[in-house]
Amino acid sequence: MRTILIRGGWVLPLSEGGKPLQDGMVKITGNKIATVGPWREPVKETEPYEVIDARNRLVMPGLVNTHTHAAMVLLRGVADDLPLMTWLKEKIWPLEDRLTAEHIYWGTRLAINEMLLSGTTTFADMYFFEEEARAVEETGIRAVLSRGLIGLEEQAEKNLEEAVTQAREWRGRAGNRITVMLGPHAPYTCPPAFLKEVVAAAKQYQLGIHIHLAETADELVEIGKEYGKRPVAYLAEQGLFTRPVLAAHAVWLDDGEISYLARQKVAIAHNPSSNMKLASGIAPVPKLLAAKIPVGLGTDGAASNNRLDIFTEMRTAALLHKVQTNDPTVIPAETALKMATIYGARALGLGDVTGSLEPGKSADLIMLDLKKSHLTPLHDPVSLVVYAARGSDVSDVMANGEWLVREGRLVRWEEEEVLGEATRCAQSLVKK
Repeated sequence: MRTILIRGGWVLPLSEGGKPLQDGMVKITGNKIATVGPWREPVKETEPYEVIDARNRLVMPGLVNTHTHAAMVLLRGVADDLPLMTWLKEKIWPLEDRLTAEHIYWGTRLAINEMLLSGTTTFADMYFFEEEARAVEETGIRAVLSRGLIGLEEQAEKNLEEAVTQAREWRGRAGNRITVMLGPHAPYTCPPAFLKEVVAAAKQYQLGIHIHLAETADELVEIGKEYGKRPVAYLAEQGLFTRPVLAAHAVWLDDGEISYLARQKVAIAHNPSSNMKLASGIAPVPKLLAAKIPVGLGTDGAASNNRLDIFTEMRTAALLHKVQTNDPTVIPAETALKMATIYGARALGLGDVTGSLEPGKSADLIMLDLKKSHLTPLHDPVSLVVYAARGSDVSDVMANGEWLVREGRLVRWEEEEVLGEATRCAQSLVKK
């Protein structure tokens, strides 16, 4: 079994009580982290080992994107500066009706390019399942996949059956890099009978649920008119929170709902850039964190962001809530960084697998090139990562013990091939 010793200029373990290490070391055996601590010269071992000199690098856990729609990257820039429902109904849904398997596959490959090159090693997706799962299997990234389900469609029952079949087929595939959930789209697209069927299937096959929740004020009005209650109460009535739930956005919550979601152990995917761009509002993240709710960061789809860069979301989350609350101490840099790593992993049910550099966890890590003008001087490595670093500073990416990016270049495949195929698919999708 191979052993890799990475000597980092700085190592950020982000484990419980783990402090930043200057001249630190991460030892990897097979696909697992074996040791994290100060650098020491290796003792001659019977097994061969490789030493990687990363003294001009910062080593940290791979980033976790807790909510996106990967193949929507093909729609980047086709419908900007619109409110959510106009954006969805008039622009995005008509284009999605034209998606083919080829579009979804190459769109997902393009999204994975972007995520890996900017340091994301795990992402949670709600979209069209089969082709995305194949792309994940081929590329080495880690993913939590759920097929998006709209209960108002004529084929809703058939789609749910297919989603369950696909979830059972793909669960644990790719060396356990793929985990699965069910993805009812939102309260306003899923009527009660359909949601009850989703919950029953999730219980039968022990699956979590990934859903958009309380994203806009319009959603509260629509659900109120239709069902006489707020979205959280509506979903609770259908039994949704009897399963592990990853709720995307969670912008329009009151204090009682926050307490209820905390008791139900619901996790939240906070998408600050997408919420700002669509003017959906500002999620009550400080209150969610105070209630001990796991809050991770998400980009949402590239059609509403327009980036898949979690470094952007870290900085945005930290700044947005400071200005909202008029309190510069809210969401300090360390909290924002943990939202992008260990908190995000916990939100996905993967806190024992990834999100921090600890012995026994999967070797999912990234390195940042510190030899940059905008990263100099380095007084505080956590502050540097959150407030100064960019996705383009990522030089190396490892997932599940395998190098997927070295010196800023993808290892397994040529980036240009994916760019060409994705461009062709995007052009065919949006042609007049």
